[in-house]
Amino acid sequence: MFILKIENVSVKSQQQILLKKLDLTVQSNQHWLVVGAAGAGKTVLLNTIAGKLRPFTGSITVNGMTAETQRHLVSLVTSKHHFKDITNTNNLYYQQRYNSSDSDQALTVLQYLQNGYVAGSDDNRWNLENTTALLQLNALMNKEIIKLSNGETKRLRIAFALLHQPRMLLLDDPLSGLDHAMQESFSQILDQIIAAGVTIIMSGSGYEIPSPITHVAIIQNETIVKTMPVADYVPENRLQLTTVDEQQIKQLTSESTLSEYDSIVKMTGVSVKYGQLIILNNISWRVKTGECWALLGHNGAGKSTLLSLINGDNPQAYANDIILFDKKRGTGESIWDIKSKIGFLSPELYQYFPANQSGLQVIESGYYDTQGLFRPSNATRAAKALEWMKALQIDTYARKPLKSMPASVQRLCLLARALIKNPPLLILDEPCQGLDKLQRQQFNMIIDCIAAATNLTLIYVTHYAGEMPACVNRVIKLEKGNVVDVYSEETIS
Repeated sequence: MFILKIENVSVKSQQQILLKKLDLTVQSNQHWLVVGAAGAGKTVLLNTIAGKLRPFTGSITVNGMTAETQRHLVSLVTSKHHFKDITNTNNLYYQQRYNSSDSDQALTVLQYLQNGYVAGSDDNRWNLENTTALLQLNALMNKEIIKLSNGETKRLRIAFALLHQPRMLLLDDPLSGLDHAMQESFSQILDQIIAAGVTIIMSGSGYEIPSPITHVAIIQNETIVKTMPVADYVPENRLQLTTVDEQQIKQLTSESTLSEYDSIVKMTGVSVKYGQLIILNNISWRVKTGECWALLGHNGAGKSTLLSLINGDNPQAYANDIILFDKKRGTGESIWDIKSKIGFLSPELYQYFPANQSGLQVIESGYYDTQGLFRPSNATRAAKALEWMKALQIDTYARKPLKSMPASVQRLCLLARALIKNPPLLILDEPCQGLDKLQRQQFNMIIDCIAAATNLTLIYVTHYAGEMPACVNRVIKLEKGNVVDVYSEETIS
């Protein structure tokens, strides 16, 4: 008996073909992983199964019935969240998590899950108790959703999807953003979901495959080209590393001057707490000009909060002993003075840009440290943005919206935005999240090229300790808000 049958499905949007003549049959007791290069159509396929996109040819059948009549049995967890405030009318903004006067406009984890619970069915498998236990959310129930880490947010949204009592759960790149420990336990989570009668279809890189997955579908050029049992699947390098224009990058960064700062960052006994919840505890850390640091730690360890103190987003910086660019916080500098010296990239940052902003607009907005360009474009600065896109070989996306770009292109676009003003400090917060192994190598090669051409000071956050740029020469590791390890290049292997 088949659970899902897709026959000759084609999908298009604004005259662009997104899927073409695609076929897939999922039998009972099968659980599938869809793999393929960025932009091949993995996310489009999941959105089509979920009914977010409609085919213009072909048909989709769920449990032997039309997909439309069975849509309530399918839950999709996308790679992007759509959190709104407590009134369900306004979108949450990026810095809101750090402002206590604004973060209370966000739902708590408990409130969010209560809104997602579908009750009244005799077939309810999932309730708040077993769902929160499975996704390890019990300790977070009174925390505002805007304050969650990337990994915590992923677990919350999977729990929310389960509370809709699905028979089929679609997961778009679910391992992205999870720390190593959570990735290790993810197979056990899927086992319990499957035991409750749920069919799993997920997308991913193909390099990390949860043990409950039984079959793999390879998608290329908007169609499935091959299916097989997971035992027969061997990941392969689909592309060679793209060479970047190192000479052009050197030219673009030639305006960078040797930093005159002694301490880019200096923290002494820094602590952050919200109510009784301690996020950072007695942190002391110094980053000197030209040092390249890796910041490591599990989901919820305090990494993002630590960065928010540096990046000017967290008002608790004023209550702590923090020096940025040789100037103590709270001695007259504005948030914009700080941001002007920092290039910042976070994988979730793209969620806060207006939907219609093009690659060029996004990169030019880096001059103004805004999530989007909200003033007339400056011809000189737009030209520089295009030069960066050419150097990174993504200029074909110059006029396309950021949100419709493949993840790897999107990340390079945000990197160009961070670099365009030649800042003395570059902060990369899990920049390779959602990218496959080859794309991570490509991204880190670019960072090494930039580091070689400039006196770059770097803070690089990652869950992949073995896949950092070669330029990283120092490491600081957090655990539950405490520094548990600091070491330099002599001990990095």
